[in-house]
Amino acid sequence: MNLVSEEHKQVLGLQVPTDPRWVNMTQISVADILTDHAYCEQKAALTCISLIQTYSECFEMVRALSPIVTEEWGHFRAVLAELDKRKLPLGIQRKDLYVNELKKFEQKPGGRLERLAERLIMFALIEARSCERFRLLALYVADEHLRQFYHKFMVAEAGHYRLMIDLAEQYSSKEKVAKRWQEYLDYEAEVMKNMELRSDRIH
Repeated sequence: MNLVSEEHKQVLGLQVPTDPRWVNMTQISVADILTDHAYCEQKAALTCISLIQTYSECFEMVRALSPIVTEEWGHFRAVLAELDKRKLPLGIQRKDLYVNELKKFEQKPGGRLERLAERLIMFALIEARSCERFRLLALYVADEHLRQFYHKFMVAEAGHYRLMIDLAEQYSSKEKVAKRWQEYLDYEAEVMKNMELRSDRIH
């Protein structure tokens, strides 16, 4: 069963869908998946803060990411509240093997703004994969409340992915961004094929 529609793949560009077994695995590890999700939201907020601090001269990006910091931290609090409601603890933070693999592919071009565009493209991919995973949970997880819970996150991540690409195109050419985006998609496809399927990870 293919849980990723052709339309959704075209919107996000992802080359490889999540293995359908992942949704069933997460249902036996709700505490772990919520814990990992909480830390993903925390790291997303910190990433935006880091970009704002490092590239404070990039007026458009600073103004665009400032509300995203608030939104991502609000997501972190929402996941904490969901854990509390279920009387589940916030577990320990684990290494994000998926993100670490993407970082291996990150280039460090000479120009300051080109380096910013590179980072934005990588973050766009992380948001796109998160969106795809949240969509699967919103459609197929057994818990009806969690389906509604994750639908909201799916919509938010789709907007963040698009914003990151749009910002990258402000600091590099559209042609370069499109080329590098495709290179990331091709690389990520291999990462997904080789990565162990885990019930305690969003990525």
